[in-house]
Amino acid sequence: MKIRRALSLLMSIVIVITSCCTVAFAADNNKWQPKNSEPFVFVHGLNGWGGAEDINGIIPYWGATTGDLMAYLENEGYECYSASVGPLSSAWDRACELYAQILGTTVDYGEAHSKEYNHRRYGRTYYQGLVPNWGELDENGKIQQIHLIGHSFGGTTIRVLIQLLTEGSAEEMAVTPENEISGLFTGGKGDWVKSATTICTPHNSASIYYPVELLGLAKTIQFVSFLYAGIMGRSIFNGGMVDFHLEQFGLTEIPGIGGADPLVSAMKRVLDNKEDSCQYDLTPEGNKKLNEKLSVNEDVYYFSYAFSTTVEVPGLGIQVPRLSTNPVIMLTSLAMGVMIFEDPVNGNVYKDEWLANDALVNTESEKYPIGEPYTEYNPDNVQPGVWNVMPVQTGDHGTAIGLFADKEETQNFYLNLCEMLNGLPD
Repeated sequence: MKIRRALSLLMSIVIVITSCCTVAFAADNNKWQPKNSEPFVFVHGLNGWGGAEDINGIIPYWGATTGDLMAYLENEGYECYSASVGPLSSAWDRACELYAQILGTTVDYGEAHSKEYNHRRYGRTYYQGLVPNWGELDENGKIQQIHLIGHSFGGTTIRVLIQLLTEGSAEEMAVTPENEISGLFTGGKGDWVKSATTICTPHNSASIYYPVELLGLAKTIQFVSFLYAGIMGRSIFNGGMVDFHLEQFGLTEIPGIGGADPLVSAMKRVLDNKEDSCQYDLTPEGNKKLNEKLSVNEDVYYFSYAFSTTVEVPGLGIQVPRLSTNPVIMLTSLAMGVMIFEDPVNGNVYKDEWLANDALVNTESEKYPIGEPYTEYNPDNVQPGVWNVMPVQTGDHGTAIGLFADKEETQNFYLNLCEMLNGLPD
């Protein structure tokens, strides 16, 4: 119990830092058939983990202190998978890892991308995919699709994945021979995804970046994070208790293969790389560049859930955190609720509705990427190719995944989500 409490506290701290094998239902197919023909693939946020890692058995990312959500949803009849991608990696690298993990193939970060950012092109090989028949036609001629659900930066990851599946990458196709290029970069696979759901995702960055940068914490957090990954990646804990997925930089060894570079040189390579990292993608500048490259797929259903842990102070025009807010991130919530300014990079005016937040991301930023089509969710008229903005939920960034949350409320939230997605028309 003490270990569990300590890990719960650690998870809270991890969420602050991240701001700047799959769990399966053990049943015979003859006894259990899922309600959903399109499996649900859940994608964690920064410094998170998936179902294959040992830490997930102690405190699951999806469910946290309320219990394993994957197991709960499986018991309710839904086929669900908790993917594991680089907790410190860029959205591009994470999307490449997610593609390989779902399909069951070798991670290919792309020839052009790898040369530009000075890291290895290939990562580990997944010999068993989460959904190995993904994209194939069944006996009725229907494509095996999936639903993608991402929390925090996991939402950005699935947006990049869908963009690559749909449009491919002109840069990669220009430099890679046809017989060598990954299917992820050739496009034409947008119909492999049925829906994309983002939860607490910083679609338009977050105002908390500025005080973090002003205090000089951003670079310190980045250095400590990668140093920790480099040291842990050479220990018995890598690939078991935690998994950093940083083989492309030589920081951690590919399980069963080895080949990690000397720590000092690997650290220098990754820290010299300013733009191929989670830290950069989360900045207003990095976020703006990502949004300029991304767009909605007209055939995919998009949903966004925004959370707010603040209340407005009458007469003052500011937002303050509720007493139920996780105390570890209460100060960041307070800071975001009183900062009134215009972002010099993306033009966001942080006042009025932009002051509400989940303690790490502005609630307004979580609704939809500015510039993309959106509408308020209407259960009687759900359309693909547009962000269906769901009603704002009460809670902080961790509440959304069950951290220090009510168990029944958390389970009902995800059960209702699965039921809604499963009922989408073809």
